[in-house]
Amino acid sequence: MNRNARALCVTLLALVFAGFAVAVDITVMPNAELLERYERLTHELRCMTCMNNSIADSPVGLASDLRRDVKEMILAGKTDDEIRGYMVKRYGKVILFTPPVDGSSIWVWVLPGLAALAGLFFGVRIVRRRASLVDQDTSIVDTEESPR
Repeated sequence: MNRNARALCVTLLALVFAGFAVAVDITVMPNAELLERYERLTHELRCMTCMNNSIADSPVGLASDLRRDVKEMILAGKTDDEIRGYMVKRYGKVILFTPPVDGSSIWVWVLPGLAALAGLFFGVRIVRRRASLVDQDTSIVDTEESPR
């Protein structure tokens, strides 16, 4: 590989990974307790653009704005519940990675367990049915002798 091709590869790799450098949060808080609260809250809140990342891990501009809002509310003396309540009021319960157990979100907690039980039920049923078919099948036995 010549020098120009190598330089091009390095430049392309740098451009590909440049977006990940933006996601580094360098928030400074007055004390360690507030910083720990900030980090915990930003990991509890979902990025409304990415949906699979917390606002702490997302490089998107909206996540940056939400991190700033969380920091400002912590510095203003708001409690964690007040901050969560504000975010839920503004974006809905979907912003919480762990939604509260109530009437509207009970399916989030119950459905995975029901799906696992249904899968277990059908798996056991299929295995038993196949096992009984093998016991009933007498045509498997070959009555011919093999040639010598």
